[in-house]
Order: sequence, then structure tokens, then C-alpha cells
Amino acid sequence: MELRTLRYFVAVAEELHFGRAAARLHMSQPPLSRAVQQLEAEVGALLFVRSPAGVALTPVGAVLLDEARALLDQAERLRVRVRAAAGAATLTVGILGDGTDPGANRLAAAFRQRHPGIDIRIRDTDLTDPTCGLRAGVVDVALTRAPFDETALTVRELRADPVGVVLRADDPLARRGTLRVAELRDRRWFQFPQGTDPLWQAYWNAGEPREGPVVRVVQECLQAVLWSGTVGLAPLGHDLPADLAVVPLVDMAPSRMVAAWNERDTNPLIRSFVESATVAYRR
Repeated sequence: MELRTLRYFVAVAEELHFGRAAARLHMSQPPLSRAVQQLEAEVGALLFVRSPAGVALTPVGAVLLDEARALLDQAERLRVRVRAAAGAATLTVGILGDGTDPGANRLAAAFRQRHPGIDIRIRDTDLTDPTCGLRAGVVDVALTRAPFDETALTVRELRADPVGVVLRADDPLARRGTLRVAELRDRRWFQFPQGTDPLWQAYWNAGEPREGPVVRVVQECLQAVLWSGTVGLAPLGHDLPADLAVVPLVDMAPSRMVAAWNERDTNPLIRSFVESATVAYRR
């Protein structure tokens, strides 16, 4: 199996839609579909159940997804170590959340201008690892959201965003100007897989035990709202599909956008990156 094909497979598995996965990979849909079909032929089993609404993982696909993620993480760690040994000037940035945030756009422009010769690698991560691969050693610095276990990490707050609840637009609660968490107690909420940082899980469940579907990426969250009426929290100001609405929660602590890095890492590029981020994310 080629790593490139596995990356294609993981993108489809996380987006659960070939069109969105192709857009994420900056490629057209037909070669992506062919690559997945070739992978299925190599595995000897279907990886996805296809329908007009999108795709769903088969049991074989779910097993391959876990293994593919682990293999791709290992390959990334190998790449980082080899490039470091070769003395190449690189910075790998893990990003969790909305890549269209104006703060991220300003940061990219400012850092490129400040360090035009640096090879900057971006690793877009799913919702199950709020450190974006810091603890696994696959990124140098993370742009993410707190809270999470900060042991052996240095964390700097960049911005605090108010939080709302995402609902279907036809939900009666979507017509409200504001809501309180208690008004959602009887609803199903998003859950993250076992092993997810408990501080992170508790925050996005508003500090209470909840029941609901397990999700890994933003698109799975949105689809759960559209198809099942699940509710979940999100920072205000993010663009949503027309069939969804977000209502501010008046009793929910803000979501803190942060930069995080390993406390023992003395790479001067990280310090420069965090300084640029502190300026870029100011409202």
C-alpha cells in the first residue's frame, strides 16, 4: 500500500464524502475514486458503503482507518526526524478547527514574510487529539483550542471566542436569541472516541455526561445534526451550511484559541511563530 493512497482513503473516511475529500486534497474526484477502488481491490474487500447521500465505512474500512492513521503518523515522525538530522529548516504546524479563520490567514502571511526561506508543513488534525500530534512528535507547534491536558506543554492563549449550540435550522430552539445549557439536557450530543483527552471531552459536553454519536471530524458533527438532530457546541463566527443554525449559549465559558508546543523544545522558529500568532489572532 502506498502512503499517498492511504492519505486519500483517510480523507474520504473522515469527510464521508468523495467530493469534500477531493476538495480537501486539492484534486478532482475521479482519480480519488479510482485510487480508493484500487485500494479496495488490493485489500480484497469493500471499504465504503456508497449512497447518493455520501459514504459510510464498512467494518473492514474502520479497521483500516485506525491502522492507516497510525502508519501515516509514523511516516510523518520519520520525515521530521530525518529532516532535522539533515539540518533542513522546517516547521510543522498542527491545526485543529476552522482553517478559514481570518487569524490563521493573517498568521500565514506574516510568518511567510518573516521567514521566507522556511519550509512550513501543515497537518490538519481531527477532533480526537486537541494537541494536534504534539505528544506523538509529529508537529512542532499546534494551533488548537483548550482545555486539554497541558502536562509538559507550554500553552499561550491567542483569543477567546463565545460558544453556541449547533442545531438544525428547523429546530424550534433555533429561533431563540440565546439558550442555556440546561435547555439541552434531553438532547443527544456529540461524543469523541475512547481515549480522547477527558478535559477536552468534558468541555464540549458542557461538563455533564452525555449520550450521542461518536464523531472525529467537523463534517461528521454537521452530518449528525442534519440527519439525527444531534446537538453540539461550536465557537461563534464559523460559517455553517444553510440548513444549520447556531444559537449563543449565555452560560458557557468561551472557547480559548491557543498555540501550544513542547515545553522543552528550544527551536527559535516556534518562538517566532507564537509571537506572530499572538499578533495575528487579536480581534
